[in-house]
Amino acid sequence: MFPCVSQVCSLAASLEDDFDGCADAAGGAIELWLTKVEEYLTDHTPADVKARAEERGLKLAAASFQGGLLVSQGESRRLAWEQFQRRLELCQSLQVPVLVVVADFLGPFSQTDIERAQVSLRQAGEAAARHGVKLALEFQARNTFVNNLETAVMLVQSVGLANVGICLDLFHFFVGPSKFEDLAHLTADNLFHVQVADVADRPRELAGDSDRILPGDGDFRLRLVFDALRDIGYRGAISLELTNPQFWQIAPRQVAEIGLTALRLALGDASGR
Repeated sequence: MFPCVSQVCSLAASLEDDFDGCADAAGGAIELWLTKVEEYLTDHTPADVKARAEERGLKLAAASFQGGLLVSQGESRRLAWEQFQRRLELCQSLQVPVLVVVADFLGPFSQTDIERAQVSLRQAGEAAARHGVKLALEFQARNTFVNNLETAVMLVQSVGLANVGICLDLFHFFVGPSKFEDLAHLTADNLFHVQVADVADRPRELAGDSDRILPGDGDFRLRLVFDALRDIGYRGAISLELTNPQFWQIAPRQVAEIGLTALRLALGDASGR
């Protein structure tokens, strides 16, 4: 496992400042926030992004996130899939190995919707494979379906593609209906990406993305999860994801420095370096 910082931790900053801040804080990996990258590409090229990362010694560990693929219909589906295709091409050109896909069950659903999601995820996985990209399905705690780790793993298994796996967002793991026993469904083969934050003094039912704080500063039992990931031999990124506007007011280097220190301590590195 290796520490990583998501660009969403400094959402108000520029892509260049994100990369420089992460590198200056001795971070070796960064998770791309796709809307920020796409904005940068209005007057730059993918080659510019790749060169900047290489210049600063940064691994582009993953890209987040793609929604709207599984159960959308009509014009919404067409637009989401066109965007998805562009993002696959971008990930391929940047050599980003993992694209996070969120499940989009946001309201009432039927058995037909579940079957549509299975077919759509398989089609998405096949398209991603043609670009050399893995898809990491992220369950979200407030979804009406695919709101827990066990169901997400079952959906991934039903697709039966080696390049379709799981994104384990520990915020959604702890505030939603997932259980520690669900971690037994993870393997080194089906876990593609991990995102981490913490929450303090907030009931799970009320916790939102803006409540995310540094790992170790809250109530989540992160060490138990990290121990389980070590047990299965997970070697991917553990990405700090702070969708908290308070952090967006801080310079990217400072966010990366305090974030990586907290993350490394949570992972069991006593030095925090």
